[in-house]
Amino acid sequence: MGRGKYKSKPTGRRQFSTPEDLLAGTSNRPRTFRQKEAEHEEEPKEVSEDESGEESEEEEATKSKGTQGIIEIENPNLVKPKSLKARDVDVGKTTELSRREREELEKQRAHERYMRLQEQGKTEQARKDLERLALIRQQRAEAAKKREEEKAAKEQKKAEARK
Repeated sequence: MGRGKYKSKPTGRRQFSTPEDLLAGTSNRPRTFRQKEAEHEEEPKEVSEDESGEESEEEEATKSKGTQGIIEIENPNLVKPKSLKARDVDVGKTTELSRREREELEKQRAHERYMRLQEQGKTEQARKDLERLALIRQQRAEAAKKREEEKAAKEQKKAEARK
């Protein structure tokens, strides 16, 4: 026989407990849920009259938003915020840097040290640069001297030609 336009999925069928099943105790609910539920029902009965005032103050302080108070979450990955009070903070304590931060600081310090040595002319690269600079200055001085001599020679020829 045809199923029509949509197929029904086997996972889509739900079974609900009837009131008779619940009374008989043959419900489909997991037994662990029943045990936890029973523990939660017993806890409020255990509070004595002397401690009831103190307990209610603590419960008000730990009140959660929305359904968090109703449903207990047992998530191992849930990070609980650590709140430190101002008087508990240790000012003298230095935080340890991560590996990347530490390597970056070392790299910056090494670069600064290298640049200082570079300015003083103590590195190999600085020596080569200074030698190249001295050679260029010498060549420029020789070229300027040669131009002056040629200019002087030209002027001398002009002066001789006029006479």
